[in-house]
Amino acid sequence: MPDSPIITKCAIAGGGPAGMMLGFLLARAGVEVVVLEKHADFFRDFRGDTVHPSTLELMYELGLLDQFLKLPHQKLETLSAQIGERHLNMVDFRHLPTHCKFVALMPQWDFLNFLAEHGKRYKTFDLRMKAEATELIEEGGRVVGLRAQSREGAIEIRADLVVGCDGRHSTVRQKAQLVGDDYGAPMDVLWFRLARKTTDSAETFGHVEAGKMMIMLDRGEYWQCAYVIAKGGIDRIKAEGLEAFRKRVLEMSPFLADRIGELKSWDDVKLLTVTVDRLRKWWRPGLLCIGDAAHAMSPIGGVGINMAVQDAVAAANRLAAPLKARTVTDADLHAVEQWRTLPVRFTQTLQLTIQKRIISRVLAGGPRPKPPPFFKLFNIFPVLRRIPARLLGVGIRPEHIRTPEIAAP
Repeated sequence: MPDSPIITKCAIAGGGPAGMMLGFLLARAGVEVVVLEKHADFFRDFRGDTVHPSTLELMYELGLLDQFLKLPHQKLETLSAQIGERHLNMVDFRHLPTHCKFVALMPQWDFLNFLAEHGKRYKTFDLRMKAEATELIEEGGRVVGLRAQSREGAIEIRADLVVGCDGRHSTVRQKAQLVGDDYGAPMDVLWFRLARKTTDSAETFGHVEAGKMMIMLDRGEYWQCAYVIAKGGIDRIKAEGLEAFRKRVLEMSPFLADRIGELKSWDDVKLLTVTVDRLRKWWRPGLLCIGDAAHAMSPIGGVGINMAVQDAVAAANRLAAPLKARTVTDADLHAVEQWRTLPVRFTQTLQLTIQKRIISRVLAGGPRPKPPPFFKLFNIFPVLRRIPARLLGVGIRPEHIRTPEIAAP
């Protein structure tokens, strides 16, 4: 055990979207913060890459939007779907009341590196890579810090507040013995990429057939593909063989025939195990969980990154001043949970409804699916496409930057 613990005001476990945004905002407001990221870098494939208009609006409020959009990205302004024989234009972001009327498709590592670099401008920002939280330190029923394994060996961090941002398999959440409810999911997702040609359609779309669903995102040089399978069905899919899986993909998108061979082995296909859950209580004295550590989201709508970022902004808005003054109370932590529960619960309820009423029925097979009557109206009345655009792109109660900025050193 190290002789000299690190002393800080806030220790954040996890350098994902929630952790990096919270660490950046707190440091920007003059709060001493240590962020622990267990990996040596942020480069991990098949993570959420959709940066929604709500998050882009936060970049505008921070004065960073122009710099942010210089990073490689693709703009997603509309979404369409083929359900059985019907092609539907579903979502149109071009009318949102935001500065960016599109979803930016951007590798998550670029997003996280961007936040890290701007966080490092502030002397109160301490990012430690390859440092993984392993234990909580408790005294008198209160969390007062954490222990971690780092490049230098075991370290101890003492903090007025520990924030768990370490994902759906959160160590902090487990060690704090916070209880959650698992709402279930009927599907898992197989992620893979195939080359995109200039002659391909630029449209991002989903395709739904009896027993099958696939989504393709235009990433410039390649298609990011998500093939939806029944929950726990990966062993059966693999038992059928890779060639059978290739045929499944081509049944959904025949134009990929000249490049399907790029799937050379199962190593080229990544399994995303879908979970939808939410903690009954997000905090304990001295500790708060946000992002996936508090509420794992379904991949429906690609809102995971953005919900985590919104949590971070709300937490910073409420906690920056009391952290700086060392006066954080249980009431402050409860207020963060209470404020964020409504949008999280609303979004998860919407996701669970889609899972139950659409995805479960599709994956069960049966006759060729037909779009629900309301969906057909999107083609007849284009203005209706603004409704899902608002729900996906902005949400029911978007957060705004309320924390002050101090001068960079």
